[in-house]
Amino acid sequence: MKLPDEVRQELIRRFQNKHREWLVPGPSNETENTRWPLEINLGIPTEVAALKQPEGVRAWVTTWQNWRGVGTLIWNDRRWRSLGAQRLPDKLVLQGPADVASWTGETARWECACIRHAEITTRWPSLALGITRYFDVLADYSDADYKRIYAMLDWVIANPNSNLYPRQLPIAGLDSKWLEGRKGLLSDLVATIKGYTSERDFFQLCGLKPLPYPIRMRVLDQEIRNKIGGLGDLSAPLDELAALNLSVSRVFIVENLQTGLAFPDMLGTVVIMRLGYNVDVLARLPWIAKARCIYWGDLDTHGFAILNRARSYLPNLQSVLMDEETLLSHRTLWVKEKQQHAAEAHPLLTDAEQAVYGGIKQHQWGQNIRLEQERIAWDYVWNSLIT
Repeated sequence: MKLPDEVRQELIRRFQNKHREWLVPGPSNETENTRWPLEINLGIPTEVAALKQPEGVRAWVTTWQNWRGVGTLIWNDRRWRSLGAQRLPDKLVLQGPADVASWTGETARWECACIRHAEITTRWPSLALGITRYFDVLADYSDADYKRIYAMLDWVIANPNSNLYPRQLPIAGLDSKWLEGRKGLLSDLVATIKGYTSERDFFQLCGLKPLPYPIRMRVLDQEIRNKIGGLGDLSAPLDELAALNLSVSRVFIVENLQTGLAFPDMLGTVVIMRLGYNVDVLARLPWIAKARCIYWGDLDTHGFAILNRARSYLPNLQSVLMDEETLLSHRTLWVKEKQQHAAEAHPLLTDAEQAVYGGIKQHQWGQNIRLEQERIAWDYVWNSLIT
């Protein structure tokens, strides 16, 4: 025997699971588990069950008699041998998603999402299904943020090859911080509108010019420094570094800036710092192809994920100081990794690297352990780097 609170909890779960697909009007929003009108069985007991709890049945009936809410309550007449004629609540019938939203306290969000979905798909019909996964954007964005999204889509679709920097766009309220947090959303929507299926980055999709990507690099060989005006510590756009055509035999790639700054001079060597997941830029440095490339990252899940990504661009990339011995011999320096990488494994890691990654991921040595590269004693580091 379901009471209104139990029905509400059932509808909350149903709304959470189905509200995105319900945004698309018509038969397409009906699934095997949700057909409109939606009937919720209230659980009429058998006569035997009713005889065991007559007061409970009476209270259940009274609750539904006094109920005033959204939906149509269907009653059923039963004639029981021992209890006589009974009129019992049988089903609650809801006509559509708006009724479910009313029961779950989601009316304002649902109405807002529906209005915006109708507006944006009238303008771009191809978004009818694709934008449903962004229900929270439609339901919760402020009017100002929603208008910026709409205006941004409108402008880049009308001007597909502007080759402007983002801050040059004539869109009210647009700023770098706002745009940075929504590039994924905008990329997805633009790709859907244009019908693209292959992966493209935000700037390609929108026909915009990316800001020059600065790379921080130190040249550790005096002879090479002499050839580039004596510069030893550079932060320059990728294209400018690529044009240097350096004659290097070894390239270190490290995550921490201070780690890179600590490197002493080494013949034929440069050290590149703080790329993070942007290691794809390495493939655009032509002089790196003939060098021995060595990656040294943090001993945590993201360090190994970056190493795996880097190997997709530099297949012969070696790792250093990312082994079990280094990790376990520095227990006193461990800190917590706030959020681990989602992948269970990475295909381009060696067996030894994967074993360490798996051990960290599965908390083999402790919960979310992390050894930051800059914490390792330099004499320990140096013995590994010069091998």
